[in-house]
This record gives sequence, structure tokens and C-alpha cells, in this order.
Amino acid sequence: MTMLQLDAEALYAELREGVRGLLKPEGALVGVWSGGAWLAERLQKDLGLPGGDKGHGVISSTLHRDDFSERGLAAGTDATRLPFAIDGRHIVLIDDVLYTGRTLRAVINELFDFGRPASVTLAVLVDRGGRELPMAAAFAAARIVLPATQRLSLARADDGHFSFTVTNPHHPHD
Repeated sequence: MTMLQLDAEALYAELREGVRGLLKPEGALVGVWSGGAWLAERLQKDLGLPGGDKGHGVISSTLHRDDFSERGLAAGTDATRLPFAIDGRHIVLIDDVLYTGRTLRAVINELFDFGRPASVTLAVLVDRGGRELPMAAAFAAARIVLPATQRLSLARADDGHFSFTVTNPHHPHD
């Protein structure tokens, strides 16, 4: 069996250009806790968006998950931080890995707790297939297929560079 090799930094460069094309005037980046938040933070800086390195939002899915009873309260419970009004704003939602769509559903519910955006567009580093809900990314830097038993996770080094790890957790759904 060959080991999956994904260059997270090369994919980030593709994501940056894809997001540049998705941003609308008065638009804002919102990263999904935690990998998407890391990406949004770096995109905010690299794209020179208003508000500096704190101009992006971060959103957690924890309180709206449909598998809350299985997963419990995880890190990121209080991670939601939206330093701008949501009403009428064009949101580009950033995530690292799109899989079943359940995290995305929970995040959209959380986002609407803060207001009604004009639009929500999803951009992801990797779309790994395996959808259980009708969710799709407007932009994905890569599309891959992994067995349901494997988990693809984004890691961030102390110097800010990204890499991927592939693991075989007990619970394949995220």
C-alpha cells in the first residue's frame, strides 16, 4: 500500500489563489476551528485583507454537532470569534478537509446564530469525498479518495508551515 503524499504548502498556495477569486467586496474570511482557522489566519495576512491578522473570523462546530452525545465537549467550544457583523456580509468559509459534511452543517448553524450573511461560500484545502450531506466546496485545492477508516488531519508547525498526517482512528466520521 502506498503512503499518501500531499504537499500542504503547495495546496495552500492553490487555496490562496482560489480564495482570492472567491472574495467579494466587503467579504470576510471565517475559518472552521482548528485547521480552517489556521488557514484563514494565514490567508488574511497573505491576501492583505483589512483588519490585519485579527480581521478574520473563527467558528466552532461543537455546539451544533449532530454527534454531540458521541464526541462530547471538545476543544474549540468557545473558539467562535467573529470580529465583524455577519448580517449582509459575503462570507468565505475556510476549512482544511471536507469529508462527510457534518462539521460544515454545524458551522453554518453556528454562523446563522450570529446573523444572516448575504452568502456563504466554502473553500477547502482538501475534499476527500465521502459526503453524507449535500455539501460541496466552491473551491478545493485537491480532491482525493481515502478509506473511511483513515483520517486526514492538517498540522501547523511552530514556524506556521502546514503538513498533513493520515491516521486510523477508532471513529472514522468527523
